[in-house]
Amino acid sequence: METTKLLKNAATLVALVREKTPLIHHLTNYVTVNDCANIVLACGGSPIMADEINEVEEVIALASAVILNIGTLNQRTLESMLAAGKKANELGVPVILDPAGAGATTFRTDSCHLLLENVDLAVIRGNASEIKAVGGLEATTLGVDVAPEDLLSEANLASGKTIVQSLAHKFNCVVAMTGEVDLISHGKKTYALNNGHPWLAGITGTGCMCSSLIGTYSGITTNYLEAALTGVMVLSIAGEIAAEEIKAGMATFRTKLIDQVSLLEPQVLLERGKIREL
Repeated sequence: METTKLLKNAATLVALVREKTPLIHHLTNYVTVNDCANIVLACGGSPIMADEINEVEEVIALASAVILNIGTLNQRTLESMLAAGKKANELGVPVILDPAGAGATTFRTDSCHLLLENVDLAVIRGNASEIKAVGGLEATTLGVDVAPEDLLSEANLASGKTIVQSLAHKFNCVVAMTGEVDLISHGKKTYALNNGHPWLAGITGTGCMCSSLIGTYSGITTNYLEAALTGVMVLSIAGEIAAEEIKAGMATFRTKLIDQVSLLEPQVLLERGKIREL
């Protein structure tokens, strides 16, 4: 079955990252920058957090992937993101966009559109509200959190599938819409992932960490659909295991989540991965 092959390929990517240690360039937000760096280290990559416009092109030349995260966007970092994205395109380095809070303000939404117009993306990863806003669809954004009416569930997967497939076609990239159920599409096919734990929504930064993982796996393959599937599964399965192991609060869960990403063996994806084609 194709889903079995995808799980095997995801397990291979988990092992390859630890072997190759790709350098992952982040232009990301200062709320979650430390979590993003640690999650990349935990999975076997090497993070660098450089957003100064006078050095981004040099860093891109060394990097295997670049992540643009607009969580704490300002005009200075937007200009750096544009420069980094254009240089990455020139060098064939994959670019991952995390449109954190898109739709919440005109500046954020317009900035996303500016990036989309000027940078070719490998993957866009966001929650349902953010993905809808990026695609110009009606959405209610609560800061950087998904609005209740936009939440993905088994009941509305059909509409979610339509959204991610249409956006993947529109932007010619992989689109990952994460939530209770995760939907990932490259336009032709769409997959639903059912791993995870509710506590992942209870700490800040899990979405950003997911984008960092996707970027890390994108740094060692040109199959960005498989990279996105792997990044989402690694975080979700690590969250499941972390929640199973503790009887404590959210701060402990955050630490255990990073622990479990660092300890996750490729075989665990084969055993626990829940993926299906829609």
